Amino acid sequence: MTSTRTPSVASTAEQGLAARIRDADPAEQAFMILRTAFTVAPILFGLDKFFHLMVNWDQYLAPVLSDSLPFTPHQLMYAVGVIETIAGVVVAIHPRLGGPVVAAWLVGIIVNLLFIPGFYDVALRDFGLFLAALALARLATKYNPRPLLWVTRGQ
Repeated sequence: MTSTRTPSVASTAEQGLAARIRDADPAEQAFMILRTAFTVAPILFGLDKFFHLMVNWDQYLAPVLSDSLPFTPHQLMYAVGVIETIAGVVVAIHPRLGGPVVAAWLVGIIVNLLFIPGFYDVALRDFGLFLAALALARLATKYNPRPLLWVTRGQ
């Protein structure tokens, strides 16, 4: 005799997110992975600009770009940290907008790194991240379909 037991509401709710991820098509799973990565990484790296627990971020600022600034590279890294943290939050809230924001930010990072001998490998890695951020924005048009700038025509 077979039993047809209905799962309890609590166990169904607990399995909701895991089941959604498991049952999603591969493109949606890629969207979820990219959205998570481009939310968590910029926020962590942005916050670390204030604490330097992962690395001394000041070393990644090209002297040719920072020497003419009216503030120190360390002070600039505080602003960079704020911008990166905001970018991660934007990706979490609105990935279709956050993807291009992060992609543009990565272009700036790449240009900066190309001015520092010995950091070309990091620039190449960031180019891969740039492409992934663009892929996130494209996938968001399907899996988070809202207007890019929250403006709709005809209203």
